[in-house]
Amino acid sequence: MAQKKPSRAIKLFGTEAPDGKRRELRAGPISAVFDSGALRYIRYYGEEVLRGIAYLVRDKDWGTYAPAIDNLKIRQNKNSFAVAYHATCRDQHQAIHYSAKIDASDDGTLRFSAEATPLFDFLTNRTGFVVLHPLAGTVGRPVDVVHTDGKRERRKFPKFISPGQPIFEIRSLKHGPLPGVAVTVLMEGNKFEMEDHRNWMDASYKTYVCSLLDPWPYTLERGKSFSQSITLTVSGKPPKSRPRASAAATTVTLGGTKGRIPQIGVGVPMAEAAAALEAVDLIAAARPQALVCQIDGRERGQEEAAASFRDLSRQTGAPVTLEIILPAREPADKEMPAIASAVNAAGLTPTSVVVTQMHDLKSFQPNTPRPWGPTYEEMATAARASFPNAVLGGGMLSYFTELNRKPVPKGVFDFITHTGCPIVHAPDDISVMETLETLPWIFASARAMIGKVPYQIGPTGIPCRDNPYGAAVAPNPNNRRVCLSDKDPRQRGLFAAAWSLGYLSAAARAGVDAVALGSATGSQGMIYRKLPHTQPWFDGREARLFPIYHVVAGLAAASGARSIDTDSSAPSKLAALAHRDKAGNVLWLANLSGEIRRLKVQGFDGTARVDVLDERSFEAAVHDPAWLDSNSTFIRRVGSFELPSYGIVRIKSA
Repeated sequence: MAQKKPSRAIKLFGTEAPDGKRRELRAGPISAVFDSGALRYIRYYGEEVLRGIAYLVRDKDWGTYAPAIDNLKIRQNKNSFAVAYHATCRDQHQAIHYSAKIDASDDGTLRFSAEATPLFDFLTNRTGFVVLHPLAGTVGRPVDVVHTDGKRERRKFPKFISPGQPIFEIRSLKHGPLPGVAVTVLMEGNKFEMEDHRNWMDASYKTYVCSLLDPWPYTLERGKSFSQSITLTVSGKPPKSRPRASAAATTVTLGGTKGRIPQIGVGVPMAEAAAALEAVDLIAAARPQALVCQIDGRERGQEEAAASFRDLSRQTGAPVTLEIILPAREPADKEMPAIASAVNAAGLTPTSVVVTQMHDLKSFQPNTPRPWGPTYEEMATAARASFPNAVLGGGMLSYFTELNRKPVPKGVFDFITHTGCPIVHAPDDISVMETLETLPWIFASARAMIGKVPYQIGPTGIPCRDNPYGAAVAPNPNNRRVCLSDKDPRQRGLFAAAWSLGYLSAAARAGVDAVALGSATGSQGMIYRKLPHTQPWFDGREARLFPIYHVVAGLAAASGARSIDTDSSAPSKLAALAHRDKAGNVLWLANLSGEIRRLKVQGFDGTARVDVLDERSFEAAVHDPAWLDSNSTFIRRVGSFELPSYGIVRIKSA
């Protein structure tokens, strides 16, 4: 029987599955958060020097196992701490066991070691340690490298995102994240190399065991144990004058107008075409500025899907951007006309067309051979011949990584596109919100690559659209947080609404021209419908929407409006997006954390109407598509207030 009232967990995350317990540990000036066997937020005198150290086990499709931890022992002393545990990673085919130890002391040293033994022959893309360097104090800064052969060199952490590994054959890395502080990371037990983790929206540089230049997946032999260790040494002391984080209210200050709000649309996957048409009244009420639809040339039912896209466009008034995937079995000028014939037979006239081919849905290391497929130029020529009146887009239907590794030649397309996914490497709540920190670098790197051509973001949500790194998306039958799954329960909760507002805020700040969010319906959607997998509380209730619907509905109408510059004193915890409408200023704020946040707004003059999307308004919001404009309160002055966990507030001049 369905719950009569949604629990707090359902409201926030769409699932009752827990996210894991964390504990902060201290050793003199060093502190770290112990989280499911890993260390996060390693700080020195309160300043972050490493984002994390973790021992990870991955399968042949880059899926990350959740370790089953037992015999956990944590000892916190006055000036040191120690952790020891056993862990097992298994699926129906294979298993591996490892023992881990962590020791930290007040002299600025921390050692994390592990010994692993495969219980069966174990097929893996990577098993062992990864070290994450945070972006703050690191981007573009020097790093001293000791290689596995003993050679030394001075390099720099890349400023713009590197498509390939910036550093190979690593034994140790030393850098200075703060004046007067030196951080050295020694990696033993195998060779390590670095990749620019920002490619995948991770807010770090990642140094990982083994090399992607070697064959993978590889097999770890049954019963053959191996050991690895990471030793962190930190010396010096940050200057006393360095500003510290404050427990006072987060301040948001409005400035002058700067740029415009992106054109905001929604995705309509081919598999969701008919379902979206059944929900056309709700889609129309959200007023998306584009429907980013898709025709996969490998699939049947192209004309039927195109007919649904046609009707959706006519009934919502939103133009269609049509993504076309070529099967890449024949030249583009042979395959494109067949797809165009199905589209034309359905009476669909797309305003824009994005063309790609099936091999570009998968990931390839830089400078490695790719399967045969039409070039960007050949696809563009074929698309222009079949859709002469459409604006033509190119790039990737996958993530920035793939665009970065296969840049689009300039002058070929009218706009460039890619999508995003925040659950490629880590699915926990903190890591997903951290992906927003990477967006300014992704947008800046893309702009440096493509020049002044218009820049659009394709359908992006928390669930992954596709898995470029393996044979298929990861299954998620139990509504958990799973990497590279197309089903993420948080899409149904306030969490996704807050994350999406953060995404739109970063896009507006970077001058991105258009952004499409997730999907209208389905597991990546904003509108509820019955699905083969369980959707706790929503199934069996009369709820029609997910909270993200109101972010789309509220901001789609502001597409193209003059953006107002905002300054947040805690941008990683509070997203802000502001624009002008006929009545005056409109300010959106999203709490990106699981804690109540005290806010202070400066620069918003006059009376205002306020709408708060949070736990208290959740039930009303998921039932009523007009909720955002029918539950306002009025205040004479915008000043200080509190915003609950993952809550959103819209403040409009009255």
